[in-house]
Amino acid sequence: MSRLPRRDTGPELAARRLLHAAGYRYRVCFPVPGAPRRSIDVAFTRSKVAVFIDGCFWHGCPEHGEVPMANNAWWAAKLAKNAVRDRATNEQLLADGWTVLRFWEHTGAEEVLSRTIAVLRSREMLATAPIICLDEDTRSYRSGNQAPRTIDSHQLML
Repeated sequence: MSRLPRRDTGPELAARRLLHAAGYRYRVCFPVPGAPRRSIDVAFTRSKVAVFIDGCFWHGCPEHGEVPMANNAWWAAKLAKNAVRDRATNEQLLADGWTVLRFWEHTGAEEVLSRTIAVLRSREMLATAPIICLDEDTRSYRSGNQAPRTIDSHQLML
């Protein structure tokens, strides 16, 4: 397991190349705030958008993820812990105001690109055009923003 790549996998590189070619700049392996041993695959820090490209085996893809036959109980527990850790990471990022995008490694890089750009554009529009609401107590206006959300495109069993 220690020899397997943790970053710069083929699907991650393909998605990053398309994002960069589209003119977007991002951070790679950006540490999750408050969780120093966890990292975001592709982080847009200004927009607070976190993109994860999860491996089918390690994160339990319902289509391609399989538990090995040898030492089955240990692997089942290990993969279940990975899913729990993913949920905790999502919750932590949401609490900090991030939008979380999760994709399976078999998702096409073009789909990752289009969904990520759509979220980035919506986050940018929220930042530049605040929602105005009337505060009845003081009769003044104040700005508000849309609550952060998780977009789980591969429908993890969370």
